[in-house]
Amino acid sequence: MRAAQIDRPGQLVVLDVPDPRPAPGEVVVDVAACGVCGTDLHIADGEFPPAPYPLVPGHEFAGTVAAVGADVGTGVAVGDRVAVDPSLFCGYCAPCRAGRGNLCVNWGAIGDTVSGAFAQRVAVPAANAYLMPADMTFEQGALVEPLSCAVHGVRRLGVEVGESILVVGAGTMGLLLIQLLARAGAQVSAVDRVPSKVELARSMGSTHGGTSIGDIAKDGFDAVVDVTGVPAAMEEGFDAVRRGGRFMVFGVAPAEARVRLSPFRIYNDEITVIGSMAVLHSFGAALDLIASGAVTTDRLVSHRLPLDDYPKALDIVRAGSGVKVHVLPNGEGQ
Repeated sequence: MRAAQIDRPGQLVVLDVPDPRPAPGEVVVDVAACGVCGTDLHIADGEFPPAPYPLVPGHEFAGTVAAVGADVGTGVAVGDRVAVDPSLFCGYCAPCRAGRGNLCVNWGAIGDTVSGAFAQRVAVPAANAYLMPADMTFEQGALVEPLSCAVHGVRRLGVEVGESILVVGAGTMGLLLIQLLARAGAQVSAVDRVPSKVELARSMGSTHGGTSIGDIAKDGFDAVVDVTGVPAAMEEGFDAVRRGGRFMVFGVAPAEARVRLSPFRIYNDEITVIGSMAVLHSFGAALDLIASGAVTTDRLVSHRLPLDDYPKALDIVRAGSGVKVHVLPNGEGQ
């Protein structure tokens, strides 16, 4: 089969690799659609420490079950259409036993630490495969994982009805967060350097927007969510938090990145700084939100590329062009 592989930071190839076989408890999925994430850029650039090399990336995906291993049971069968939670938690470390598997000491994820879905087929734990309704598209299925991260983030933020929240960055994740925050009753503002994304954010629930934080900060916000992972943007976003407010780091920055925040402000203004890491008991809820139409995804996918164009897909994301880029490893017919 064909797969996109990062041999080492900065070196990407699309090549033939052996077809995966399902181990006990696993299924093999024919990948219909896989989204490109900012984390994929960090992996490609050597900025994501858990990633080994060589690695087939890809953790936002959906497809059809092609093979079932031993000891899978009756929950999933060949031909089922599934969206896949990429999370791989060990289950026995202290965070896992405390119900916080996303902080697993032995954390892993399909496409981040083991072979992923920028390939025609991928083996996954059967327990991670969620059945999709018949009327749900594979593109929607591939957006369940990013939405599940947003669901976890909104839960971490603890939204109160009527409060003002600024989302910095109106790409895919920002637009998903905006929809969830607006549905939770917040007054949402959005900032993005691309005016068309600001307008898209307005159509999805933000009431104010601009191309810089200074354009709309005014008296500040009850909460600010940074989705960019850019240190300079984080610092400016932190300064826009009101006294007693919250600042959430949602976007993924390079591991060695540093920001300068005023410890006096954190102390004196009682500002709460929150992190939100990936997925935690939120994948099923995200699938239901998309399936029910509570969260709309029809305007999010801006590019659809074949597997051989995976390097081009990374370039599009790196340039900030469009919104969500999907790679279709088995072609448009899936």
